[in-house]
Amino acid sequence: MSSDSPIITASAHAVPSYLNADNLGPWGIYLQQVDRVTPYLGSLARWVETLKRPKRALVVDVPIEMDDGTIAHFEGYRVQHNTSRGPGKGGVRFHQDVTLSEVMALSAWMSVKNAAVNVPYGGAKGGIRVDPRKLSRAELERVTRRYTSEINIIIGPNKDIPAPDVNTNEQVMAWMMDTYSMNEGSTSTGVVTGKPISLGGSLGRREATGRGVFVVGAEAARNLGMEIKGARIVVQGFGNVGSVAAKLFHEAGAKVIAVQDHKTALFDPAGLDVPALIEHVTHNGTIEGFRAETINAEQFWQTECEILIPAALEGQITAANAPHIKARMVIEGANGPTTPEADDILRERNILVAPDVIANAGGVTVSYFEWVQDFSSFFWTEEEINQRLVRIMQEAFRAIWQVSQENKVTLRTAAFIIACTRILQAREMRGLYP
Repeated sequence: MSSDSPIITASAHAVPSYLNADNLGPWGIYLQQVDRVTPYLGSLARWVETLKRPKRALVVDVPIEMDDGTIAHFEGYRVQHNTSRGPGKGGVRFHQDVTLSEVMALSAWMSVKNAAVNVPYGGAKGGIRVDPRKLSRAELERVTRRYTSEINIIIGPNKDIPAPDVNTNEQVMAWMMDTYSMNEGSTSTGVVTGKPISLGGSLGRREATGRGVFVVGAEAARNLGMEIKGARIVVQGFGNVGSVAAKLFHEAGAKVIAVQDHKTALFDPAGLDVPALIEHVTHNGTIEGFRAETINAEQFWQTECEILIPAALEGQITAANAPHIKARMVIEGANGPTTPEADDILRERNILVAPDVIANAGGVTVSYFEWVQDFSSFFWTEEEINQRLVRIMQEAFRAIWQVSQENKVTLRTAAFIIACTRILQAREMRGLYP
């Protein structure tokens, strides 16, 4: 692959004063990505600062009474990056390391992701800085409901639609939907997606992100002339995204030879028994203890394979480990797992990277289906959902691949060219009011 040219590093003007110049964090990484795509935006470049500033960022205090009677305070965030193309859309994560910089970046990547697959949403994201493993179920419910009440002023089915993310699930979405509905005085199923089926959720939503990773991986492999059958797969993160992607690659005849989670990493050159591993994680919450060889993090990142799928958190592939990765392609199941420096190293080593903004867009695509179904109160079959998902993902990837080939840029830059053009065209056509 050719080097992206020209490359512009994040300028002092682009980096807000609260970012550390030596460690830009997720938001700084996003700004670098925007700077790289700016030369390809033509006359729309006059609007590019729109992409570098969130439309709205809300920081809220989330106080709750703990089970022991004490009062605890948690910090929550909801950021709406851009709503030029439609209501904000993005998940809510509960994690002890959540920061405003992270949520800002994730909201911006949602803007790009939604535009890349051409669903009529803007980008948003939310989070609470809390370790949910340390809360009882009752405490978790109180945190969720209080947070929802605090951000109630900016969310809504036509304003901003939350969804599950790290450490949140269908139950959390049910609590959020109920809290919002009680405050509105009427049931509003469309205020969140990723809900239980019984509350207006969509069939296929739980597996959608992992399925999208598989679809993009299969398309990328086809373009490289690579057979999926027999291909060696390495997966970092074995939650909802990583496990589903691993299962689908396994069913297609690939060998999942290494898996890593927050506890350990496993290796089996003959291929792990993925269904058994999923069953193990269901009962134990981790891959630890499964019958396979245990390897360390360094060995994991150096495992020779055809496809590497980072499906955990952002910033996992860095300048430190990128030179040692032995894969033909990287399919980003997580948001922002590869730093710009690592991106450059992988490009120089001719390792294809299918970026997060297309590779993991399956979840938001089926969230869009769920939202549409909620408005019409008419629900599709799982087969219809999956067919529509595959078609949208394939068409989006093929368009990105074509732009990549025409401009001799990476797939990430190509995705940003398409997405940022769509966002800024909408901004330009709407104009500024007042």
